[in-house]
Amino acid sequence: MVTFFVVGLLVHIVFFVSIFDIYFTSPLVHGMTPQYVPLPPPAKRLVLFVADGLRADSFYKPHVNGSTRVPFLRNIIEKKGMWGISHTRVPTESRPGHVALIAGFYEDVSAVAKGWKENPVEFDSVFNESRHTWSWGSPDILPMFAKGATGDHVYTHSYPAVNEDFASTDASTLDTWVFDEVKAFFKYAKENETLLSRLHQDQNVFFLHLLGLDTNGHAHRPLSAEYMDNIGLVDAGIAEIVSIVEEFFGHDDSTAYIFTSDHGMTSWGSHGAGLPSETLTPLVAWGAGVQAAQRDISQHYEDDYMREWKLDTLKRVDVNQADIAPLMSSLIGVPIPLNSVGVLPLNYLNNTQRFKAESMYANSIQILEQFKVKMSQKKETTLSFLFTPFPPLTESAQQNFVRNARVLIDMGQFDKISSRGLGRTFMSLGLATTIFLMIQCSPWMYYIYCLLPIPVWYCVFKEFGTFADLISSIPSLPLSKCFGYFVLVSLGIELLVLSFFYRAMLSVGLIVLAGWPIVSGLTEKSKVTTNQTLSWILSCLCLALFPLMPVVGREPNVTLKSHTSTQERSSDFFLPGCVLCVCMATVALCAYVLTSTHSSLQRKEGLPLVNQIISWSTLISSFVVPLLSSTRLFHRLLSILLSLVSTFLLLSTGCEALFPPVLSCLMFVWINIEQEALQSKGLCLFKTLQLSSTDFSDSIDITKIRQLRLDDIRRSYFFVFFIIMAFFGTGNIASINSFDPASVYCFLTVFNPFIMGALMMWKVLIPFVIVMCTFESIQVSTQLSSRSLFLIVLVISDLMALHFFFLVQDYGSWLDIGTSISHYVIVMSMTIFLMVLSVFTHILTSKRILVGRRMKMHFR
Repeated sequence: MVTFFVVGLLVHIVFFVSIFDIYFTSPLVHGMTPQYVPLPPPAKRLVLFVADGLRADSFYKPHVNGSTRVPFLRNIIEKKGMWGISHTRVPTESRPGHVALIAGFYEDVSAVAKGWKENPVEFDSVFNESRHTWSWGSPDILPMFAKGATGDHVYTHSYPAVNEDFASTDASTLDTWVFDEVKAFFKYAKENETLLSRLHQDQNVFFLHLLGLDTNGHAHRPLSAEYMDNIGLVDAGIAEIVSIVEEFFGHDDSTAYIFTSDHGMTSWGSHGAGLPSETLTPLVAWGAGVQAAQRDISQHYEDDYMREWKLDTLKRVDVNQADIAPLMSSLIGVPIPLNSVGVLPLNYLNNTQRFKAESMYANSIQILEQFKVKMSQKKETTLSFLFTPFPPLTESAQQNFVRNARVLIDMGQFDKISSRGLGRTFMSLGLATTIFLMIQCSPWMYYIYCLLPIPVWYCVFKEFGTFADLISSIPSLPLSKCFGYFVLVSLGIELLVLSFFYRAMLSVGLIVLAGWPIVSGLTEKSKVTTNQTLSWILSCLCLALFPLMPVVGREPNVTLKSHTSTQERSSDFFLPGCVLCVCMATVALCAYVLTSTHSSLQRKEGLPLVNQIISWSTLISSFVVPLLSSTRLFHRLLSILLSLVSTFLLLSTGCEALFPPVLSCLMFVWINIEQEALQSKGLCLFKTLQLSSTDFSDSIDITKIRQLRLDDIRRSYFFVFFIIMAFFGTGNIASINSFDPASVYCFLTVFNPFIMGALMMWKVLIPFVIVMCTFESIQVSTQLSSRSLFLIVLVISDLMALHFFFLVQDYGSWLDIGTSISHYVIVMSMTIFLMVLSVFTHILTSKRILVGRRMKMHFR
């Protein structure tokens, strides 16, 4: 069993790592030659304002009475500068948005395993090419551009990370801090000769990152008064900074200004996907070298935004977000960032035709340089094969090579010719594969991918006699029943695959499962009562409602939380006094904490310290309280349920809080029906085994472990189905980019992506643990070998994994990329995590902390 556990775990970890090696490698290259425009630039300096999380419609759209919330920038649009929409690309997150703006390239797919605070590969940027860059704003954004800069010419000024508080009474203070710091900076520069001299040099950049809008949008939604008022504050702050800058440099008309945003935001306060509210951001440019406002009533756009925003008489010039980087480079005369894919928007430039032509030429050569470097890298790879008979592997061929190796391993998973001859054959095959990979100069991971199938297939061929016996026994098998099970399981697997794309398929599956006791004849052949059958049908139908509900876009509704307590009536569910009271009291207390926390935040009074302490205490105690209860099957399961429900309550914002109780009701009924179904088979061993006397802590008698039956395939499939339901019942694990920050407000309100992500991950895993504990119960009560169950689950999950292995994508939004990854990861996790979590659930169900009279605790 230990060998099976270790080998299975290692093999599937290799499977998991392979998708990152195949799909998620950085497309960035290095070694290009910088391209300059051999003409004097129109501006000496550039001021870049980025309003994080600002939607285009919120910025441009005037009030009903015709007035505007951005009078200064509106005046720029109408008289002094050019405007348009900057079309961002998915994922619409802060890090990739700023990289596109300042470095000119879109999301680096290798960042999927790195996080969103910094790019995993060094890259060039406008800041790096500038003579000096001074930046103010968030500690999550500014260090990213200073870290990769050559030399010490990018200066950052950030507020403490603790200031990024979603429960702040006024998040616009983040923007006020930036404006105040910039004003103090220029005031100090007048007294510092060294700084004053640097500021009057050319090719300088000033970057103001304004995070208040993003924070207010998450906390209060983009249509709130807080968000709208913050827009007005940003406009007033920009007007003041422009006045200070112009006065400081003596109105020399050598300063260019650009105002834009990194991404937008949905109406429910999230971003990351590709909705228009997320991808459409404002762009306003004015100052030295920028074209002034122009009248144009003949322009045509497919959308109706200009009329809606009352800007239909002014020329509009839309750009892709990465085009802003070459625009900034052209204005101040620095090389376009080496990895930029942006195209210079000529309509924003106010300069000679020669200057525009030279700028476009430099832009084209810069993109061509990247292509040349990529081609030279392929040629270098090719040279190593000139004296070998083996052709080189192209990038696509390498991906197919690893994919095929991965499939070969999978085919060999579904566990005697001369052992000596067989061993020599496979050893020769392994040696030939190693030599081939060495000649190809393949990465070390390729050795694992290509050599791993060899011992797996060796083990398969060693069991040739077993396969021969199976084939010879086919005539004696109940072929019709076996074929029926094969068809049902195949259709069931395809239904699960479809459910990853259409969550409603889970509802279809639950409706089908609802008729299982009746269709299978359990109500007639066994002691399954009418009440049990009705409970099963009702629980399935109630659970089927959850996949039909939306996963994002919901407003917090904390009034549902008081209805989440379990409603089991069986006398088997009785818990000894104090533990039951503690669990029930904890659920009630958590419901109160949740309601009072959200009420306090709505009143802008912040997160109460007492509520925060209770929330973290509840989370920690949920791992301990079940170990204090009896190890009797239903006693321990109910204790686990109440402890997990308490934590789930604190992490809920709506009706998803009802999901664990409904799921648990179904799990309890499933345990009862499975027991009755097994007894109906006439096995005397189980006639005397009662669930009320089943104890998790009792050692399983090896002599009573039975052989697999066809019904065990159904049990394993039910388990896989409920695991998928646990993941997707209330949402998608991949939707972390669009999760509601309100979900973690009981624990913390200060932005911390790692703690918030960990809390959300635990929320996703709670239903998973409930199903795991249920399957542990079925294994104990039916005396079924865990190894046999894992083999069946492995076969089902690996068949599903092959579907998703070829569907992993490395383009699109974090939602698209994350969804394709999570599909693959979830089915792979059915082997990896089930093996790991089986240990956790075994401890959670079978171990008990005994507190003696002298308060000495130990595990029984």
